[in-house]
Amino acid sequence: MTSAVISEPTQTMSAPKHGLPVTIITGFLGSGKTTLLNHILSNQQGLKTAVLVNEFGELGIDNELIVTTDDDMVELNNGCICCTINDDLIDAVYKVLERQEAIDYLVVETTGLADPLPVALTFLGTELRDMTRLDSIVTVVDSENFSLDLFDSEAAYSQIVYGDIILLNKTDLVDEAGVDRLEVRIRDIKNDARILRTQQAKVQLPLILSVGLFESDKYFHSESEHSHDHDHDHHDHDHDHDHHHHDHHDHDHHSHHLEKDGFTSVSFQSDRPFLIKKFQDFLDYQLPSNIFRAKGILWFEESPKRHIFHLSGKRFSIDDEEWKGEPKNQLVLIGQDLEHEKLLSQLEKCLCLPSTNL
Repeated sequence: MTSAVISEPTQTMSAPKHGLPVTIITGFLGSGKTTLLNHILSNQQGLKTAVLVNEFGELGIDNELIVTTDDDMVELNNGCICCTINDDLIDAVYKVLERQEAIDYLVVETTGLADPLPVALTFLGTELRDMTRLDSIVTVVDSENFSLDLFDSEAAYSQIVYGDIILLNKTDLVDEAGVDRLEVRIRDIKNDARILRTQQAKVQLPLILSVGLFESDKYFHSESEHSHDHDHDHHDHDHDHDHHHHDHHDHDHHSHHLEKDGFTSVSFQSDRPFLIKKFQDFLDYQLPSNIFRAKGILWFEESPKRHIFHLSGKRFSIDDEEWKGEPKNQLVLIGQDLEHEKLLSQLEKCLCLPSTNL
């Protein structure tokens, strides 16, 4: 079996005529969903695409792409827009549909711990089905770190089961035999999925957008089974619809998977900087193996830069950029059965003492 990096798109995509086509991007923590979104937004080929995300910070949109922003919407200079999903996915979709400019395509990113089925059912089982057409569910898999046994996660399993297209991403970090074994395991779960191998989520867009792979009849009967767990507001909308946007939080229909799988997140913030040596020791010697994902903005006493931190499995990266506001530390750790107080105490000990922060 040959493994290759899939090159930049060479074909022209054409927008389907019946209803706004929708692609749902799902995938476990750190798999590369954000990288795939940026790849889609950077290779539009004339389509006006809307992206729905849980928060803008996740997307990491390059500053030169942004034209204007408001509380819930970012407009990009390539014709794309990006809208945050606050309380209600339906509200976010209507906010896109009610815009004067015609949108050709809609991409929805789920959270890393989400079962994609309730998101799909929102498009199939509400009034949105008259205006949109669910095209496919794309599942991004971290070839280096993916393990259903390790995660013991119903959500991770569902992401494979309901994936029409599965991107085996980060194949450059695993030998070919390892990727082959992973593909066999995934085929055992979902034998009819289209499986593509990628590095840095680079895939020809005609292979994942406007492909018509989602077979709604196959899943629609599941709506009644999930109606108690995934309760959506089926209220009527019109152009004078009053959008209520509140603080960002995980949607209710994700929460039972979080509880069932034992996942929690620990948030740490401080107006004092870390000491590099102490934070490095925390990563090397104290970081528990049941933390699968971490991300944040880091401020170090020894550096004038703002540091963007990402951790997936055992691998982490830190990128530097200039501060745009007051320096501070903001860090989120996500994992299973975490000892919250212990982690917060360990991070607190990495901070510079107040008396030395002049």
